[in-house]
Amino acid sequence: MLPAEKLMADQVLVIGSGGREHALAWKLAQSSHVKRVLVAPGNAGTADDEKISNSAISISDHTALAKYCKDQKIGLVVVGPEVPLAAGIVDDLTAAGVRCFGPTAKAAQLESSKSFSKAFLDRHHIPTARWKAFTNAEEACKFIKSAEFPALVVKASGLAAGKGVIVATNKGEACKAVLEIMQDKTFGAAGETVVVEELLEGEEVSCLCFTDGVVIAPMPPAQDHKRLMDGDQGPNTGGMGAYAPAPQLSKDLLLKIRNGILQKTIDGMRKEGIPYIGVLYAGLMLTKDGPKVLEFNCRFGDPECQVILPLLKSDLYEVIQATIDRKLSSCIPVWFDDCAAVTVVMASEGYPGSYGKGLEISGFSQAKELGLEVFHAGTAIKDGKVVTSGGRVLTVTAVKKDLLSALEKANEGVGVIQFKGAIYRKDIGYRAIAFLKQSRGLTYKDSGVDIAAGNTLVQKIKPLAAATSRPGCNAELGGFAGLFDLKEAGYKDPILVSGTDGVGTKLKIAQLCNKHNTIGQDLVAMCVNDILAQGAEPLFFLDYFACGKLDVGMAQAIIAGIAEACKLAGCALLGGETAEMPGMYPPGEYDLGGFAVGAVERGQMLPQLDRIVEGDVVIGIASSGIHSNGFSLVRKIVEKSPLDFSSPSVGGSGHQTLGEQLLTPTKIYSKILLPILRSGSVKAYAHITGGGLLENIPRVLPASFGVVLDALSWKIPDIFSWLQKEGNLSEEEMTRTFNCGIGAILIVPKELAGQVLKDIQRHEDAWLIGKVVRHQAGSAHVKVNNLLQALQAKRLPSFHSQGSKSQASKTRVAVLISGTGTNLEALMASTKKPTSYAEIVLVISNKAGVEGLKKAERAGIPTKVIDHKLYGSRTEFDSAVDKVLEEFATELICLAGFMRILSGPFVRKWDGKILNVHPSLLPSFKGSNAHRLVLEAGVRVTGCTVHFVAEEVDAGAIIFQEAVPVKIGDTEKTLSERVKEAEHRAFPAAMQLVASGAVRLGGDGKLCWNAEKHN
Repeated sequence: MLPAEKLMADQVLVIGSGGREHALAWKLAQSSHVKRVLVAPGNAGTADDEKISNSAISISDHTALAKYCKDQKIGLVVVGPEVPLAAGIVDDLTAAGVRCFGPTAKAAQLESSKSFSKAFLDRHHIPTARWKAFTNAEEACKFIKSAEFPALVVKASGLAAGKGVIVATNKGEACKAVLEIMQDKTFGAAGETVVVEELLEGEEVSCLCFTDGVVIAPMPPAQDHKRLMDGDQGPNTGGMGAYAPAPQLSKDLLLKIRNGILQKTIDGMRKEGIPYIGVLYAGLMLTKDGPKVLEFNCRFGDPECQVILPLLKSDLYEVIQATIDRKLSSCIPVWFDDCAAVTVVMASEGYPGSYGKGLEISGFSQAKELGLEVFHAGTAIKDGKVVTSGGRVLTVTAVKKDLLSALEKANEGVGVIQFKGAIYRKDIGYRAIAFLKQSRGLTYKDSGVDIAAGNTLVQKIKPLAAATSRPGCNAELGGFAGLFDLKEAGYKDPILVSGTDGVGTKLKIAQLCNKHNTIGQDLVAMCVNDILAQGAEPLFFLDYFACGKLDVGMAQAIIAGIAEACKLAGCALLGGETAEMPGMYPPGEYDLGGFAVGAVERGQMLPQLDRIVEGDVVIGIASSGIHSNGFSLVRKIVEKSPLDFSSPSVGGSGHQTLGEQLLTPTKIYSKILLPILRSGSVKAYAHITGGGLLENIPRVLPASFGVVLDALSWKIPDIFSWLQKEGNLSEEEMTRTFNCGIGAILIVPKELAGQVLKDIQRHEDAWLIGKVVRHQAGSAHVKVNNLLQALQAKRLPSFHSQGSKSQASKTRVAVLISGTGTNLEALMASTKKPTSYAEIVLVISNKAGVEGLKKAERAGIPTKVIDHKLYGSRTEFDSAVDKVLEEFATELICLAGFMRILSGPFVRKWDGKILNVHPSLLPSFKGSNAHRLVLEAGVRVTGCTVHFVAEEVDAGAIIFQEAVPVKIGDTEKTLSERVKEAEHRAFPAAMQLVASGAVRLGGDGKLCWNAEKHN
């Protein structure tokens, strides 16, 4: 469902004029959230159909289009064809404040540039045909003749309306195609570069998905029919029909395509700094070596759209809005899975060559009576009648219980639609029908269980388990049961202790982030940390992994994490169960269960309830974060927050995303704590797991006692402060759901607390956090004082915070650099002082690999590279910088050797929040050659100036200056070195003045001093 602010009826504008756009308008009009759908320019089918009508606005003038959208109160623009996407319509409308669905121009390069697309596939190891790009026809022909593979596919690299691909039957034909594209300009500018690639053999399919840049939601696979005539004869066209779903793709193969192609592509684009949001269309060839990418389209296909959307059960408007908001995971589309759709294209006589126009079309009412949907493409209204106006005139779509029935009904429909010379195929879906008619004996694999894949997995994980061997167990997998020798492990009178647990809905985040290598540690930790409560050493571990379809690579990553965690815990991975259960779990989802068995000598069991007395001390041991409890609430908070799992982590932990931060694995305490538990100094241990602090500590206390804790006594990770603020959670909700930074507690005698604390602190952060008290009837057993105060002390300052700062609430500073970062080093040194009012939370560079970035990373400061060369304008680059600054809740910006002139909108937004240092005593000697100008002028004193940045270069209000004498014989180099030393003193001093609130920029552009703060 949409949030409340999106529930009002909206006006939607669909860009385009084909059958795809008619289908989009038709589906959007079904939404209760949509008041009206306008189509620009549209066709006869969208001219006046209840909620749908056409608009004459030009779609090529983006400025005028943005104004039109605002004037007409258009709430959403949906782009159909590829040309506007490649022209940057999404970028321009979004920049103007108009919500627009589709990828940016940079992201649309996956379609608009075949050479970019092929290079991207190679960079990210996504399977595709071998290839090479050329700008010279002669070199391309030489390659065709000498390539070690059949180089028979010739593509115009640019956009060619879906027709820029020639599949040759021999090398001569391929060379002829190169000459036609490059010399005869068959496809115009699109053919300035050609891509020559290997001819792949197999069956073509179309796999599309919605994506918000992180999450993908696949659509039913479809198959297009490019050739003009039955039996795939005749010339190539834009598509003569399609059907969905394609039965040739098993669930196993669909999962492989989802993870190995679609998700990998979206992840790759995000890693390259070009997040892809919209619809991704992968044209694939099902080869004997598996699916390979033929091409990408950056929008719905035509005619695939006309068979996919009729199968969509969900509200298309809601899905699109969730995708734009990067919250697709909360609105995964649902599809009708008990039917099939077929669409047949009716084309003009002469297509794909020249054809006539203006021929009257009839039979629409008869088609409607048959229950068919007719989506118009090349149609127009003339004298009140619908006439032909294009090559592909319309498509007739039928939805029935099976493919054969749908094809029969669609063919019946094209029989009643009439216009002179109409061309259409009668065999759409013939390959699928032949596939379905094949007589094949069923196998276990047909039911969805792949025994061979399971055996492969076992062979891959055997060495992982063997590496966890320990005294008492050799951890060999493959038997019916595992054995453990307690005597060999050194036990004399042992009590066995067992524990079982899972990871809960933290798994959902791992699956959404496609990060599976840490979740195994969570599973082991949840079990072994529990059995420590009895004082038990974990001896062996067993896992249970359940899925709908076994992905060997994913399962191996998970079990490798389990094995590594077993080594951390000191226990053996003795065995496990992999359960492949088709239909129980959706593709890509799985569940985990874990079982730990440990032992403790009879006299060393915990808790020792009879020893616990009033005044005993509670020691808290640090958690790594949320651990593995409360994730249903966490996911709900993230869903309602402005962040998503791909946003920078809370508190700015380097290059970590929020998803990665939430997936930080649960700490394993057994090796650290076992010697201390066995020492006799500890009366009780509690694992702070599900139920938080409130419900776990009482489990190891006598009923007559409770504990009082002080939240100001331990370090609470930033993530808890963020969760409390975003979720508006009460103290009780926080302490009953989360560990709040304490993963485990010990109860020890007061006189031994100091020594036990020191022993723990050799390995792990720990604190004295409270004491044991007498429990009063009717009161809680656990009281946590000062929690909200502690959480608020950790809270990130708001972006708009004003006024002076206390040292406990430091100003969040971002430093922008382009090079070595010598001034950055001085600023960092200043912020490390206990008297500092500033904290550097981010360093941004417009150049990768510079020394300044390395200095920041060594200091543990998050860094970000935003390459200005990837952006078309200063404003676009500054907008990218601005977005990152906001994500890190920046309050003050320092330009430290940042070699870019900032745009007016950026400077105005951050007015009074940007500092720069200039190597002269301003207002004298402005510009980039200050030292040369000083020496030429013959002045005897220069220096440096720290000032607020204004739109005019080097003209902002001056905060701090330091003079430097000009010596006889000075060169630009020697003078620069001495001025730089002064900058290293002046810049930090000015930053501290502004950060403390001692000085600020007034509304008149002049300085305002706070006398109380300024000495």
